[in-house]
Amino acid sequence: MNEKQQKLDERYLRMACIWAENSYCVRRQVGALVVKDKMIISDGYNGTPTGFENVCEDENNVSKPYVLHAEANAITKLARSSNNSDGSTIYITASPCIECAKLIIQAGIKRVVYGEKYRLTDGIDLLERAGIEVVYLGE
Repeated sequence: MNEKQQKLDERYLRMACIWAENSYCVRRQVGALVVKDKMIISDGYNGTPTGFENVCEDENNVSKPYVLHAEANAITKLARSSNNSDGSTIYITASPCIECAKLIIQAGIKRVVYGEKYRLTDGIDLLERAGIEVVYLGE
């Protein structure tokens, strides 16, 4: 990867980190940006569906089953816009789960840049199997 792309990736990932601050989730705040041709075409953060209360965890501090991941929010937001994600890059503050990896593949996203590893690697493994470029920019 060239130095210019590395700097862009770092900047967009920092922006995704800032976007994650919009999340009402207590346990973990995750942000995602979809970028195409150096333009942010969608964004998302983890949280409850539109119209639901902004409470992500139950009384036992477990995420409610209907909480949407940041990637899912960003990708479904694209479905309601005139943009498409073919050939784009998604920047995510944390590595995607397998369900979000499937959405990323189906959305035509070609690069995934993330900043924090999750204990499960099945999402990353699936993306790599699909030929999607995966870039880890964490410590």
